[in-house]
Amino acid sequence: MSGLSAFRTLLPARDDFDFRPPAVRADLLAGVTVGVVALPLALAFGVSSGAGAAAGLVTAVVAGVVAALFGGSPVQVSGPTGAMAVVLAPIVAAHGPSSVALVSIMGGVLVLVAGAARLGRLVGYLPWPVVEGFTLGIACIIFLQQVPAAVGTTAPPGRNPFLGALDAVTHAGAEAGWAVATVAVVAVLMLALPRLHRGIPASLIAVAATTIAAELLHLPVRRIGALPSSLDAALPSFSPGMVGDLAGGAVAVAALAAIESLLSARVAASMTRGGPPVGPTRPDRELVGQGLASIASGLFGGMPATGAIARTAVNVRSGARTRLSAVVHAVVVLLVIYTATGLVSRIPLAALAGVLMVTSLRMVPAGTVRDVVRASRSSAATFAVTAVVTVAADLILAVEIGLVVAAFFALRTIAGAAGARREPLPGAAAAGDEHIALFRFEGAMFWGASERVLAGIADAAADVRVVILRLSRLHLLDATGAKALGDTIEELEASGVTVLVKGVQDRHHHVLSATGALGRLGHENHLFTSLDDAVEHARSHARRAPAPAS
Repeated sequence: MSGLSAFRTLLPARDDFDFRPPAVRADLLAGVTVGVVALPLALAFGVSSGAGAAAGLVTAVVAGVVAALFGGSPVQVSGPTGAMAVVLAPIVAAHGPSSVALVSIMGGVLVLVAGAARLGRLVGYLPWPVVEGFTLGIACIIFLQQVPAAVGTTAPPGRNPFLGALDAVTHAGAEAGWAVATVAVVAVLMLALPRLHRGIPASLIAVAATTIAAELLHLPVRRIGALPSSLDAALPSFSPGMVGDLAGGAVAVAALAAIESLLSARVAASMTRGGPPVGPTRPDRELVGQGLASIASGLFGGMPATGAIARTAVNVRSGARTRLSAVVHAVVVLLVIYTATGLVSRIPLAALAGVLMVTSLRMVPAGTVRDVVRASRSSAATFAVTAVVTVAADLILAVEIGLVVAAFFALRTIAGAAGARREPLPGAAAAGDEHIALFRFEGAMFWGASERVLAGIADAAADVRVVILRLSRLHLLDATGAKALGDTIEELEASGVTVLVKGVQDRHHHVLSATGALGRLGHENHLFTSLDDAVEHARSHARRAPAPAS
């Protein structure tokens, strides 16, 4: 593929849309449905991030359209998410709400560069237990962050969510009862209405019902407050020092945006299998689209955007065919900004807290947790460590530690499967065979296994005259393993044992030569490709060689 052709794959194309009437009708219906679902979530995530409800609405509109047009998934819906709100909360606490727009632009640039560098496929290397542990940790944080609003109080921005929730519960005032009742009504409606019909927008109805009740009964519950009545583009103010202060936050935002968007796109692709064709998912283009979406959102005063798994799932289940559905979803939210900000400003914060609490409980199904835990002890440990670190420390650190834990268990498994097993000589027995030891190497000879594997050879070769090392079934050999193998050869030769090597694979020959392992053989003719030739040569040595020095 030429450079120009590769570049074109990152840009919108003619076949991104299907304007045939059946596809348009399906996209319009799905877009309206997702827009109705996205409205309360956009408000809630904007508030929980500390940027404000207005930032959530702006992000749903601006980023939703840009990501739909430039992204790599035909059915992905983008906007503010709970995970991003978790990352933004400490940034807002440290630098104020005005920093969100700048960090959105900075993070968007990083994601855009990652897409242009074609790093989109790297998400496939994330282990399943790490992804699920990360998701569970985010779900716990989202739930805990809503506890203060659910009891009618506030928590200091940036505080540990568990401590903030505990403090809010212990210091709840007289208005806590009405706030808790509002959360309870929202939860009941969100859980009960879908049982009547899956197409009912339960979260919107729940928020509307509790808002009407709060207005009619004049309940003493905290409200969202004033919202913008238009979208205005403005470059956020910044200084070189501020850019430096936000660099770490921008990296965290970019990493989360890339990971969450690509995971959401992968989920969407799996959900569309067996249904109407919707086109392929292009991970590199998805990163380009998400980067542009966050940049555009920041220019309008919004927050960083990512692919939203919950809204994307609603989009797919509603029959979306192309990107038009995601564009329609953004238009629905835009209409609210221009026509209904007065009504939306009266929504109780406790109602949004209830929406997010129920959403968090649905993020990781109990069946998924059960499957991860039952798969193996290593997957259960990786899952648990990732989830705990996500809640207790930092999201990006949690992914890093999760990867380290997963890599540790994987290496331990690989090292455990490695070995050098003594086996009988092929064919009929001959005189002197008792002085020949044949070792078959299997698995991997690398830094995590070489010492253990070769220690057994040195012990077993104490009473023999010739050792044959059979390497044809060795799958992995690194420099440490090759160096250790060379040291073992040298040690055996020094003790009077002749070492023959059989079946060196082409891909291993270079590292064995570079580390000098093959040069430590007693003779250049002691390297064989045929086992029969190696055994015949070993027998000739065993018959005439003296016993090795003890």
